[in-house]
Amino acid sequence: MVNWIRVAFYGLLLLVVSFLLMPVQLICLRYDLMPRRYLPRVWHRIACDLLGLRVRVHGTLERRRPLLLSSNHVSWKDILVLSSIADVVFVAKSEVKDWPVFGHLARLQASVFIEREQKRSAGQQANEIGRRLADGEVVVLFPEGTTSDGNRLLEIKSSLFGAAASAVPQSPTGVVHVQPVAISYTGIHGMPMGRYHRPIAAWPGDIGLIPHLLGVLREGAIDVEVDFGEAVDYDRRSNRKEVSRLVERRIRRMLSDRLRGRSASGAQDAA
Repeated sequence: MVNWIRVAFYGLLLLVVSFLLMPVQLICLRYDLMPRRYLPRVWHRIACDLLGLRVRVHGTLERRRPLLLSSNHVSWKDILVLSSIADVVFVAKSEVKDWPVFGHLARLQASVFIEREQKRSAGQQANEIGRRLADGEVVVLFPEGTTSDGNRLLEIKSSLFGAAASAVPQSPTGVVHVQPVAISYTGIHGMPMGRYHRPIAAWPGDIGLIPHLLGVLREGAIDVEVDFGEAVDYDRRSNRKEVSRLVERRIRRMLSDRLRGRSASGAQDAA
């Protein structure tokens, strides 16, 4: 009973914060005002606190622009975690727009929605991502294309790095910086997270979003480690497949090290 009271109270608090910030964000989006970039970070930090996501950051966000973050993808919680750290926008599949709660939040964050099955519009979608990168926005890409079980990195789709190639001509320096990021769910209630609790961290998609959200609220104490690796420079001479393999290697090493309780070493991986 006490647990459900806490869930209801925190849920109510999150609704209140949302209703306070939502009108402001809508106005900022309508008139392209600068606060539209950092207001989502305020909301996501509060959301992480209320959900009990204890985020620890290792390494630093690349300062140079244009910047494309390439991250492993475990759950919808990844969006809350990364958005609580930096002012970012996401590349998301078009179905996300129809998700309860998070579809609306994705639109408020000005996410870039792509139709993965519509190959004829792939160039236009890549150009939109490139334009956003060149405009100074930090864009997050989940190149696995789907969520994993949180214990490993799935194969990265090199085609998704076409966004970086599209932004190169629009970059003042002719370079787009691609920074690997590893998100690791490592603990629950201060104890190492084992396989029993892994379904709480991971969301492979075969569980309803709302029941999974309620499960996270009931637990209320999940440790998340975020590692920022060394950025890869992508220019007109870069090979997309080679860049994707290098980024994949760095994410895989950081994730593996962190899940084993070691300091992530992928940031120092040489090309």
